[in-house]
Amino acid sequence: MTSSTLLTEALHREGVSDARTDALTIGMYATDAGIYRVPPRAVVFPRHTDEIAATLSVARELGIPVTARGAGTSCAGNAVGPGIVIDTARHLGRVLEVDPDSATAVVEAGTVHASLQARAREVGLRFGPDPSSHSRCTVGGMIGNNACGNRALGYGRTSDNIVGMELLTAAGTHLTATTGVAGGPPSLVGDDALVARLTQLADDHLDTVRTRFGTFGRQVSGYALEHLAPERGRDIGRMLVGSEGTLALVTQARVRLVTDPPATCLAVLGFPDIYAAGDVAHLLKGLGAVAAEGIDSRIVDILRSRRGDHAVPELPRGAAWLLVEVPGEDDAAARAAAERVCREIEHTDSLVVTDPAHARTLWKIREDGAGLSSRSPRDRPAHAGWEDAAVPPARLGDYLRAFDALLEEHDVQGLPYGHFGDGCLHIRLDVDLDAPDATDRYRRLVEDAADLVAAHGGSLSGEHGDGRARSALLPRMYDAEAMGLFAAVKHAFDPTNLLNPGILVDPAPVDADIRIPAARKVSLPLAFSYPEDEGDFSQAVHRCTGVGKCRAAGTSSTVMCPSYLATGEEKDSTRGRARALQEMLNGTTITGGWASPEVHDALDLCLSCKGCASDCPTGIDMATYKSEALHQTYQGKLRPRSHYSLGRLPQMARLASRAPRLVNAMTSLPGLKRLTLPAAGVDPRRSIPSFARTTFRSWAKDEGMIASAAQAAGTDHPVALFVDSFTDHFSPQVGRATVAVLREAGFTPFVPAEALCCGLTYISTGQLDAAKATLDEAARALGPVVAAGIPVVGMEPSCTAALRHDLPRLVPTPTAGRVAAGVRTVAEVLTSAIDEGRWSAPDLTGTEVIAQPHCHHHAVMSWAADEALLARTGATVTRLGGCCGLAGNFGVELGHYEVSVKVAQQQLLPAIDAASADAVVLADGFSCQTQIADLSERTGVHLVELLAGGTYA
Repeated sequence: MTSSTLLTEALHREGVSDARTDALTIGMYATDAGIYRVPPRAVVFPRHTDEIAATLSVARELGIPVTARGAGTSCAGNAVGPGIVIDTARHLGRVLEVDPDSATAVVEAGTVHASLQARAREVGLRFGPDPSSHSRCTVGGMIGNNACGNRALGYGRTSDNIVGMELLTAAGTHLTATTGVAGGPPSLVGDDALVARLTQLADDHLDTVRTRFGTFGRQVSGYALEHLAPERGRDIGRMLVGSEGTLALVTQARVRLVTDPPATCLAVLGFPDIYAAGDVAHLLKGLGAVAAEGIDSRIVDILRSRRGDHAVPELPRGAAWLLVEVPGEDDAAARAAAERVCREIEHTDSLVVTDPAHARTLWKIREDGAGLSSRSPRDRPAHAGWEDAAVPPARLGDYLRAFDALLEEHDVQGLPYGHFGDGCLHIRLDVDLDAPDATDRYRRLVEDAADLVAAHGGSLSGEHGDGRARSALLPRMYDAEAMGLFAAVKHAFDPTNLLNPGILVDPAPVDADIRIPAARKVSLPLAFSYPEDEGDFSQAVHRCTGVGKCRAAGTSSTVMCPSYLATGEEKDSTRGRARALQEMLNGTTITGGWASPEVHDALDLCLSCKGCASDCPTGIDMATYKSEALHQTYQGKLRPRSHYSLGRLPQMARLASRAPRLVNAMTSLPGLKRLTLPAAGVDPRRSIPSFARTTFRSWAKDEGMIASAAQAAGTDHPVALFVDSFTDHFSPQVGRATVAVLREAGFTPFVPAEALCCGLTYISTGQLDAAKATLDEAARALGPVVAAGIPVVGMEPSCTAALRHDLPRLVPTPTAGRVAAGVRTVAEVLTSAIDEGRWSAPDLTGTEVIAQPHCHHHAVMSWAADEALLARTGATVTRLGGCCGLAGNFGVELGHYEVSVKVAQQQLLPAIDAASADAVVLADGFSCQTQIADLSERTGVHLVELLAGGTYA
């Protein structure tokens, strides 16, 4: 076997500039969004097409197989392989041409769907297929799987929208395929002998080609050999779409663009169960629907339990729903079409949605299905593998009934949803892959499921391709002649079996190379309790199913994943980090356990922003995993310098408060930062905040606000203020403004006598023994407060989030749980005062607000109460997504400054630059305010300062 060094050298000699064989890269690329783990020998990141050709040349010379990969969101193990993986998404993502006259665009294989869509919309066009992973999936990957998406009912599959392709075969032959999609004659130029061989194969098996393939729209399994029939123009290009990189590699594609309808409207139909929805879904295309998506109460309940009631907008009565989008020449016509759907389809209840924001929220539920369904209704891990079978749409209801009976027989559950108008069902199943007989049980289940689909005239795959998950099951759907034809086509294109071997032809068993059974359990005592994962760290990190939402560009309501957006490196994505931790547990590629350099390389640029905890539909919480890894690595050992300087900031601040003027004078001395900050592990380009001359606790004591729960209980609407280190020592004006606003709203704020801390800086630096002790003290002190029914109000978002989220996971006691449940934000208690008629928000009409919610606020508490409160003020609010980039200690530490600034440049700094001089930059987090001050001429203010008119500075 060729060594990694020799392979890398051979690739470099052929002109491949970026080829990696390090353990971290190998581990991250060992899996995609499926359940399989196949470590490659090398990963290549080509910068131009010549490097793909060079990689194929080396592969031929050394006999090493090649697997193409886009965003790595394939659900069936299509994008993993034992040889060289070619990642086209890293560098080959350009939209080369958009031609409005021909309504086409030319893209490279790694072009992200959303990037193509953005360019097309500049000229009033769009690419029709829109898979739920559209924000990160690549066009090359869509071609590989023949992806479809929500609106395939109206716009067709990827194969219906590819005009032409440039391809490379395993032999290095350059092919140009022109399909019949644009109306001209199909052709394949570059290998006449190959064309002749394919023509002969089709003619020799013409009856099979005509009768076994293309029987309904979602028959994606196998090769699409129906296109080789003479009456279809022997369209080899369309046949190649969906071949999963087994026949040739796509380097460029010309895609068809379409015009969006002038208007659309969404009809939501409610049904008593999902079967009734399936019974009628096939009728919707005839009513002009361009999308007809099915969900039921199981996925809605999961969303409510994970993100709260506010995450689910109004739905009509029922236990299952069809989301039906219809077009129109204008809004009135679209609404009339939606109303017609409601009239003509039998259902329980309906709702015509005209508010675009309402519609977007409903579509987001559907788009997040792959992640939300990673936990079953009984809160067990649920897995891909049997996730996108399809049947002729008219048979969907009967299939759903039979499929649910099959799942019950196997004691398996999942969350069903899918493209019901096309007859395609998505589901992930909670087979216990940790059980001793897991792989046998899994194989029996999918074999029975394949037989059921075949009995209903269906396809094992409706859009994700067969991959490792279903290729071995194809003989249950196709007869021997069809299977032999697959093998002959494969041999015609790739006689040496170099391209993605084991997919479609000569596959491994469906239960080979499954990832989770190979992961080891953690034997060391864990610091966090991981209650959502039964205390199992392996189960926690395997929440990541690879859907890759962390690779998507941020929006105004998401945070994840700021470091990936800054670097573009897989290791700096939430998924990449999860894969590194999974490989650490596997122990074969990453072998050093918690202290492995690869683990710490992956975690280094994690900002601990917790964005993934809310934005990742699987519920990954990388900030917690990073903290655990730091704890396990450094427990009882010498730590990085910043863990001492920044991790123990509260203690240092208390010392500084004894002589704040002296400390401020010393820290402002010329040259001191340059000499002392690096010694403390801090970047000297960072400012040192000034310590307050009078702490907030001192002011509160002078105001007579120090009280016990018993003393406060007799007052009107008492609230206990949690005095965090940042408000106390650096921003006491925030505390004073909080007191003023709460008093105006009819509350009686008080400060508990104990000087408490949330342990945040200990948590972020992995000093979890100290964090536990700190939080246990806080829980004991605040226990009587919440027992008296008094809310605990946090002022600093990160500390408030630590009390709500980290406290019960580090101190899993009933008292800690009650305290966490009793913690509120300022906006939450003020909203309650408005609802009770005790207070009215001030009139801020005419005030422009640029709001940077703290990441932990967004992820743990939700910014919904703040948003609603600001709406009542009449202010014009622009909410920013993403992270400010400072993220507590992250952006202050040596080695992080550049990435910290790049993160701020994603949304925060451009918004500040574009804002008017009078605009208010709203930033409750002290770290957000510090980043704003360091990188701009503006000053961030806290919500309470805005509400109080800024009179408490």
